[in-house]
Amino acid sequence: MSGHSKFANIKHKKEKNDAAKGKIFTIIGREIAVAVKEGGPDPNNNSKLRDVIAKAKANNVPNDTIERGIRKAAGDADSVNYVVNTYEGYGPSGVAIIVQTLTDNKNRTAANVRSAFTKGNGTLGTSGCVSFMFDEKGQIIVDKEEYEGDADDLMMTALDAGAEDFSDEEDSFEITTAPDDFSAVRQNLEAQGIPMAEAEVTMIPQNYVHLDKETDIHNLERILDLLDDDDDVQNVYHNWDEQDG
Repeated sequence: MSGHSKFANIKHKKEKNDAAKGKIFTIIGREIAVAVKEGGPDPNNNSKLRDVIAKAKANNVPNDTIERGIRKAAGDADSVNYVVNTYEGYGPSGVAIIVQTLTDNKNRTAANVRSAFTKGNGTLGTSGCVSFMFDEKGQIIVDKEEYEGDADDLMMTALDAGAEDFSDEEDSFEITTAPDDFSAVRQNLEAQGIPMAEAEVTMIPQNYVHLDKETDIHNLERILDLLDDDDDVQNVYHNWDEQDG
């Protein structure tokens, strides 16, 4: 994974503009609603809600916004039902793209996702057409600027907590776990005061695709930007080596 730090990309997305911040709040609000509906409003008894709260805090969502979202989801039996959908397809030069959505209108979301692929000369495929090229992993990113401890100590702490792997990148430390171990590892590190820039279950590409043509890079960025701007889109994973761009 060396040289493919996700962190620079995360920072870029966070700093992009205020609209991106609004999108993060929308995404996390929906995830809170789903987590509360599935497991109740008490994070002590709802590990999924605990993970969403941790993600919210890593993205600087204010505590009162988190609590308001939990209260709203818990108190509103008639609240919107969000449905999870995953779309898979190809961008220029065969770049694999996975789009995870959380929506109250599947038809609208499907049309928007299809349109994003079309406008960037991509192709929407069938379920499973690219997901086999990714590994589902828990991933915890620690910003080197925020962490003052020793790298070896952090590695041993992470591995002792049950992590699978530890990677020392240029600007961050990346800790990976099996999806089922993610919550326990994250809570262990949180309890020890280790700052996390990002903590989530994600899809990590097994291999990366290089793009040489400017038109391919432009078209892929168009797909990703259109998906990024869609409030129904929760996560987008791809195997483009972004150091090309």
